[in-house]
Amino acid sequence: MMRKVSLTLMAVLLVALFGWVWQERVALRAFPGVISAYTAKEYCSCRYVMQQPAEYCRGYVKQSVPTNDFLDTPEAKRITVSGLGRSHSARWIGERQGCRLE
Repeated sequence: MMRKVSLTLMAVLLVALFGWVWQERVALRAFPGVISAYTAKEYCSCRYVMQQPAEYCRGYVKQSVPTNDFLDTPEAKRITVSGLGRSHSARWIGERQGCRLE
């Protein structure tokens, strides 16, 4: 009897989990890109708008989800970050515009 209840409960939880994943599929699919885009944009703003040192900005944008590649090109004021299979770049446009994702 206890085994039947456990299996039923497990099946209900599995169906609920699948339903939640299906409902949130668009957001879950976008999540990997959010990490690299956020890191690139925020680092660019920290480094080139607020003019903070590189070491400070690296700590400022540190995520619990790690990024793989991080390329800061000071002469172009461009940051490229890769993580979770996605890559995004941000570039400093000017004093009034700040940084923009490319």
